[in-house]
Amino acid sequence: MSDYAVVNPATGETLATYPTLTDEELAAKLAGADEAYRTWRATPVAERAARIRRVAELYRERRDALAETIVREMGKPLAAALGEVDFAADITEFYADNAERITADQPLDILGEGTAVVRKAPLGVLLGIMPWNFPYYQVARFAAPNLVLGNTILLKHAPQCPESAAAIEALHVDAGLPVGAYLNLYATNEQAATVIADPRVQGVSVTGSERAGAAVAEAAGRSLKKVALELGGSDPFIVLSTDDLDATVAAAVEGRLDNNGQSCNAPKRFIVTDGLYESFLEKFTAAMEATVMGDPFADDTELGPLSSLVAAERLQEQIDRAVAQGARLVTGGTREGAYVSPTVLTDVTPEMDVYREELFGPAGVVYRVADEAEAVHVANDTSFGLGSYVFTTDPAQAERVADGIDAGMVYINCVLADSPELPFGGVKRSGTSREMGLLAADEFVNKKLVRIAG
Repeated sequence: MSDYAVVNPATGETLATYPTLTDEELAAKLAGADEAYRTWRATPVAERAARIRRVAELYRERRDALAETIVREMGKPLAAALGEVDFAADITEFYADNAERITADQPLDILGEGTAVVRKAPLGVLLGIMPWNFPYYQVARFAAPNLVLGNTILLKHAPQCPESAAAIEALHVDAGLPVGAYLNLYATNEQAATVIADPRVQGVSVTGSERAGAAVAEAAGRSLKKVALELGGSDPFIVLSTDDLDATVAAAVEGRLDNNGQSCNAPKRFIVTDGLYESFLEKFTAAMEATVMGDPFADDTELGPLSSLVAAERLQEQIDRAVAQGARLVTGGTREGAYVSPTVLTDVTPEMDVYREELFGPAGVVYRVADEAEAVHVANDTSFGLGSYVFTTDPAQAERVADGIDAGMVYINCVLADSPELPFGGVKRSGTSREMGLLAADEFVNKKLVRIAG
């Protein structure tokens, strides 16, 4: 059986399989992407922007079908799937709207006579290796800025997302990009390594696990290729003070259960000061238990299955191991097929495995801390550093804690506030780069100095 298959996690039914590329087909795609680069890089910026804007329009025109595809592929509730398609369209449109800005010369103040500018030029063919949890959003934030810059894209999607992968390629073809400017690869991991090593490929971006990131970075390093990594996270949600605990708890649950709990920058560790701990835990537990779990196509479903049976079994094993090591299971901890009940753990100590792990699913750990200093310590006591969330009524405290947290992103009194203009990325083992916002256009670009004498 092919590695690329649509397996509905809600039912376990295999709906379709797709053959992996032959080596000859892969060679043809590499050649096609390189040939398209010669045309695409020479295309005026305004025309490139127009084609990318058309991609955004097609996302919106095909919204329903695109959303239904990823519900089948990875179990995302339909309302969330529709929202993801909308966000992918917004991101794509953002780079079309800002094409002139991100490609413009940057004048430099120089000490001598004459002029100097930094001129942005594309690098060439790029490989993207994308995950299953946000099949459209993850691709859009990589592909759109790099296509606007004049690079071309080879995209290896997750094996469980072959249908959405093909749909994304069709968007770019139908938007009028040159043949080969965006190519989908049903490639094996061994073939991906071949692509990375190919001299025509100038860089690789991977969003996924630490293990996948390390493997890609190693392969890219051997070939001296630029690599961008967006990896895992175990984001803290710090509650220091609030004038509306119910709203704070609602934000905590909404953030934790977004995308069926399978979001790298979701809050996963809830760090609450003594005075609020008992009330927060009670309300948080009740809200998690009240979540409607069911068919992801149903209108009232709030929580669908995990992306696969394997993912659910992995999360179940982590929860069971945490309890065996002394954590208290407040609620949840049960599994039926790929469905895992919303789970709350407490009394977790640094000696337990779960203290260091990322829980990728509808499970959260609640910690009691004495004060702000201990909250920041617990927040930073992790190998991850992607996002973070701080809830406080004290603006000075918010700034102080934001400065003290080791993370790429800090959100104050809000969750799910990502937006196309805001950079996304982390530090430590959460990654090495930034996507979205104008910073995304600085990852795979030749910042060429042009110095003219006076």
